[in-house]
Amino acid sequence: MLVLAVDTATPAVTAGVVRLGGDAPHAPHTLSSRVTVNARAHAEVLTPHIMECLTEAGHVPADLAAVVVGVGPGPFTGLRVGMATAAAFADALGIPVHGVCSLDAIAADAATLDRRDLLVVTDARRREVYWARYAAGARVEGPAVHKPADVEPQPSVVVAGSPVHADLFELPIVAVATPSPAGLVAVAAPAILAGVEPEPLVPLYLRRPDAVEMADRKK
Repeated sequence: MLVLAVDTATPAVTAGVVRLGGDAPHAPHTLSSRVTVNARAHAEVLTPHIMECLTEAGHVPADLAAVVVGVGPGPFTGLRVGMATAAAFADALGIPVHGVCSLDAIAADAATLDRRDLLVVTDARRREVYWARYAAGARVEGPAVHKPADVEPQPSVVVAGSPVHADLFELPIVAVATPSPAGLVAVAAPAILAGVEPEPLVPLYLRRPDAVEMADRKK
């Protein structure tokens, strides 16, 4: 089956068409992908990326069986663009949309390179990081948001995610910076293949948005 994967939880605007099933049902195969690293371009480039991916893969939207979207943690505006676009595509096509933790997708990609206990960190702005910890491929702590100095590197033995922030931890770096289409689909694959009805999409903001209504500012 064909799955559309999108993520806007980091400065990268990611889209891809992934084949799921076949001889290795839980091993997604990326047919096409587009990534633009620009935190201000989510709304402008995501839908064109999706359509370019479909064209490159030789398919049309009606060929898709499911949509997977990263639900964060991430900034308010970026997450809203990705999740709204994914939900709109799924609704228009009458197919399920599965939300997955974007840090889990990074961990899934990292696990293909290094299976050791892993710390994943991404930029949360305000001199903070979003983070989660993984052991034996499963998330065991997080997601959460803290200043880097308040996140203990151990018991993790490797780190992945935003290179600038991963470099703050005295651990070997696994070179996976952002969620890939295959990583996103890998997290959702068991539910998709089992035909599980997805839960409603809930963004992982982890804190209040930077932008507030004028009425809130006056309080």
